[in-house]
Amino acid sequence: MAIQLPIASPERDSYHLAEARIKRCTYRRLIAIDAARERMYEVECLFPERQLPLPLGDLDSATPICNACTAAHIFRPDED
Repeated sequence: MAIQLPIASPERDSYHLAEARIKRCTYRRLIAIDAARERMYEVECLFPERQLPLPLGDLDSATPICNACTAAHIFRPDED
């Protein structure tokens, strides 16, 4: 017989999905920016065919761009 566990209500603060995270890419460069109160990073794409790095903005703006990338074999195997 299975034991029935209580179901967490959606109103509770602890019942939230984790924020989306950026995929681990072989050709991405993160540049730390000096900020007084928090860590900030600028993201650049260095995919091999690029002559110059392509700036993607900060982590928040780069996450949907990097996660939508369909280039083959640039992400770690556990990220595909």
